[in-house]
Amino acid sequence: YFHNRTPDVATAVAVQSGPSAADRVFSALSENPALIAAGSSVMLAKEADGIRIDLVDTAERPLFDRADGRFTETGLALARATAIALANTEGTLTLEGHTDAFPSLTQGYSNWELSSDRANEARRIFEAAGVAAERIRGVAGLADTRPIIAAQPHLPVNRRVSILVQVEG
Repeated sequence: YFHNRTPDVATAVAVQSGPSAADRVFSALSENPALIAAGSSVMLAKEADGIRIDLVDTAERPLFDRADGRFTETGLALARATAIALANTEGTLTLEGHTDAFPSLTQGYSNWELSSDRANEARRIFEAAGVAAERIRGVAGLADTRPIIAAQPHLPVNRRVSILVQVEG
C-alpha cells in the first residue's frame, strides 16, 4: 500500500523548496565576517526550537566587567555586530543574560539582577542597531542557573548573553 506511491503536490513542493528559513539564517550568521572575527567569543548552534547565539566572556576578551551589567567596549562592539547581523534576518528573538557562579560583590544586587541587566543591555543595543522592537519576544535574567560548562560554573565563558532566534519553517 505505501510502496510505489506517487508523491502528492504538497510533498513535491516541500522537497523542492530547499533549505529551511532556520537553515538560511544559520548560514548567514555562520558566514558573517564580524561574528567569525570574534572567534571563541561567539558560539552558534542549531537547536530544536531555533538558533542559539552565545556571546561569551573570555579571559582574553572580556565582554563584561565582572560585577557589571554593561558591556565593555569589546562586548559593545560584538553585541552591535550581532544585532546588525540579525537585523535583516527572519524570526523572533529571546535575549538571556547569564552570570558565572561567583556571588555578586554588591550588597542587595544578586546574580539575578546582574543577569537581567545584561539581557536588557543587549536589548537596548539590538534595538538601537536596527532590530525591530516587536521581534524581541522575551528578555530574561537566568543568573548562574544554566552554565555552558556545568562542571565549572565559575569560568568566564558562563558570563554571557544568549540570543535565541526562533524561525518558522
